Amino acid sequence: MQPNDSNEPIYYSSCYRHGVDEKRRVQIPAKWRPSKPEVLTLVLWPKGTTPEACLLVLPPAEWHDLVQKLKGMSFADPKAQALRHLLGTKSDRVTLDKGGRICLPEGMAKAAAIGEEAMLVGMVDRFEIWNPERYEAAGAVDDQLLPEAFKLI
Repeated sequence: MQPNDSNEPIYYSSCYRHGVDEKRRVQIPAKWRPSKPEVLTLVLWPKGTTPEACLLVLPPAEWHDLVQKLKGMSFADPKAQALRHLLGTKSDRVTLDKGGRICLPEGMAKAAAIGEEAMLVGMVDRFEIWNPERYEAAGAVDDQLLPEAFKLI
């Protein structure tokens, strides 16, 4: 399948389990790839009691929107400062290679316990990269939240 070369936005849906090679490269599904190379932002993201549960992957527009929100927050607000620290120190930018792969930074892959395999989980406007076992455990937490979550739509 070729990268998404239409003018339609890319929506990240479904789950994919892919191998991670010795250089920590993971294949991005073809239908998730933009037609032109772009920089994706990886953020070590907490879930439940795990402070570095997975890698949140933000395309350029979502990263830009998040940065704009941060710029609008007070420098005196300790919660905003904590968020700036998280996003400033636990993020990195990566580019898709010609083969449609991204290279996971070593420290981030280790913190998220991503080894020989990774789960890529679509979240409509962004996606996450998980250690498969961690993802399974996190799914149980999501299942408990779903009855209330459905009320949001």
